[in-house]
Amino acid sequence: MKIVFIRHGQGEHTLNAPDSLRIIDPWLTHKGIDQSIRLNDRFPVTVDDMIVISPTRRTIQTALHWDSERKSQFLIHHAVGPRMFPLLPASRALPCDTPLPKEDIRSQFTHIPIIESEFTTWNIGINAIQESLFHQVADEFMNWCRALNKQTIYVVSHDGTITSYRQYFGESSVTRNDFLGETGFYQMTF
Repeated sequence: MKIVFIRHGQGEHTLNAPDSLRIIDPWLTHKGIDQSIRLNDRFPVTVDDMIVISPTRRTIQTALHWDSERKSQFLIHHAVGPRMFPLLPASRALPCDTPLPKEDIRSQFTHIPIIESEFTTWNIGINAIQESLFHQVADEFMNWCRALNKQTIYVVSHDGTITSYRQYFGESSVTRNDFLGETGFYQMTF
């Protein structure tokens, strides 16, 4: 099984940091939409592929623009939502990293099922949970991925989340300097 983590395209929240990080529910910019469309050149998806998406608008938009023909199967999964890296107190969580409410996803993206983790609640997400709990969520997510029996699973997520998973996979020396650029990717084969 191959898992390809992809960072979302450019979002409104990155245009005027740090002030823009206070934007709630940021959308992709025009550049972010173009970046997302170009993902299909690098990763052409098929009906056999699965795209697992973080529960934020910018990640959902990235997946929808990337696979505009809806060839692959989409799922929104709580375990790949925004996560701070390095981990800071929950009081430091940024508004731009708040997951969309399930009701909003169900009403605006009716064709995308939602998967939840048994270890955290939707509103808390994985953003500021302790490392030990994150490892339980990551274990659960990896077991879920294996059970899908897919050759390739794409995960559209966030720089902190992807770096946290890299650390979970054993890269102990990763730092913020290892964050991916917009629509950058990181691949693991199991």
